[in-house]
Amino acid sequence: MIYAQIFLAFFIPGILGYGGGPASIPLVENEVVDHYEWLTTTEFSEMLAMGNALPGPIATKMAGYIGYQQGGVIGAIVGVFATVAPSLILMITLLGLLMKYKESPRVKRMTTYIRPVIAVLLGIMTYDFFFSAYEGAGIWQTLFIGILSFFLMEKLKVHPAYVIAGALVYGGLVLA
Repeated sequence: MIYAQIFLAFFIPGILGYGGGPASIPLVENEVVDHYEWLTTTEFSEMLAMGNALPGPIATKMAGYIGYQQGGVIGAIVGVFATVAPSLILMITLLGLLMKYKESPRVKRMTTYIRPVIAVLLGIMTYDFFFSAYEGAGIWQTLFIGILSFFLMEKLKVHPAYVIAGALVYGGLVLA
């Protein structure tokens, strides 16, 4: 029974909390403090302060902490899943609709319009990353890592995760 309560305590704010984690904080507080009485207001505010000090989305941190407190490891898993389930369901539904109508002229036109926008956004991000790296590591280190990464991924077909890990190790050893 506790797992169903944990699920509902985080699924409902996940549906109603339009605007992400910060928008769902009052909804989670209502469920956890007022409805189920798992925490007091003071305990909730302390948990929220600690969660905000850690990296990552606040809603999943709250769900993991409270779920673990109420139902152990399984409770934490249920809480985190309940937090992401509304978005997951919506994405699967929208993907199903997109796949159903992928041959539609409207959908093809929409993807034709979206691709250049995504390409420009990726280009701007790459430009910002390059100049941020240039300012931090210098032009020669940046070019070396960039050219080596390109060679490894395009010519030797090394998985990008390994290239990123190698760049992190290089940066930690050489640039630190």
